[in-house]
Amino acid sequence: MEEESMEEEGGEAMMDDQNHNNWGAGGYGRHLLGERLLPPAGPPRPAGPEHNGAGLRGCEPGTAAGRAGAAGAIAAINISASTSKFLMNVITIEDYKSTYWPKLDSAIDQLLTQSPGDYIPISYEQIYSCVYKCVCQQHSEQMYSDLIKKITNHLERVSKELQASPPDLYIERFNVALGQYMGALQSIVPLFIYMNKFYIETKLNRDLKDDLIKLFTEHVAEKHIYNLMPLLLEAQSTPFQITPSTMANIVKGLYTLRPEWVQMAPALFSKFIPNILPPAVESELQEYAAQDQKLQRELIQNGFTRGDQSRKRAGEELTYNGSSACASSRGYR
Repeated sequence: MEEESMEEEGGEAMMDDQNHNNWGAGGYGRHLLGERLLPPAGPPRPAGPEHNGAGLRGCEPGTAAGRAGAAGAIAAINISASTSKFLMNVITIEDYKSTYWPKLDSAIDQLLTQSPGDYIPISYEQIYSCVYKCVCQQHSEQMYSDLIKKITNHLERVSKELQASPPDLYIERFNVALGQYMGALQSIVPLFIYMNKFYIETKLNRDLKDDLIKLFTEHVAEKHIYNLMPLLLEAQSTPFQITPSTMANIVKGLYTLRPEWVQMAPALFSKFIPNILPPAVESELQEYAAQDQKLQRELIQNGFTRGDQSRKRAGEELTYNGSSACASSRGYR
């Protein structure tokens, strides 16, 4: 009796299907799924042992299970379509080497060789997008290796150019190389932020900026520090042999690269880096004053005068006798 009532209800549902929920009766399911997914319409199949009872009754198109099966077929189609779309966007290692890395390589070249204030005709958005896609496609390791190799080759060329520099240009050229590289890092590190976050920090437990600064230390600064430092000390003893800004940039840069280099010239570094020397003590005040006087004499010997000292500030020699004298002195200021 229950089976007959279920058949009657199913038949009525098939006849009264205003919302096209009956996939088997109408053409709506055939329109969505295509001719290959639904069996062609025809005379009802004869009832056999495999069609009697409750064994496969729930799989008929008119039942709830049938509708669920059709919905599952649509989901399978959607998954298959999204999978094929994903596979179409896969970046192979060949794609990376032939398409993506050449774009990054060219941009890095321009950033490493730019002068301060130069306009670089590259699309930062495009480079950022290339890095993001390569990270998502599991090319972070290869990209990091290529980046390190690229910058290492550049720094080796810079080091050779410095070695060929004459002594009178050595300090200025080192300052240019240091400033140019540190300026390039301000653009390179943000462009590779996804690689830094999801590969270098996560798997290598390091930071991209620290790695790139270490490259300059190893391939440039360490090779030239013993030639550079005597020239800096000599320039320090001759006022304005090089500009104060150049001296400050180099000393601060060397301290950033390797703080222990302070021990090579503590007095020099202390002029630009605070708290390098031990704190002053009262017993050495006379020595400090003597050093200042010596510096002033050297400046005068090199043509720097103290200016006209004959004119003093108005009211400086007045005798202050109470508030009235103070008030009168303001009129001469």
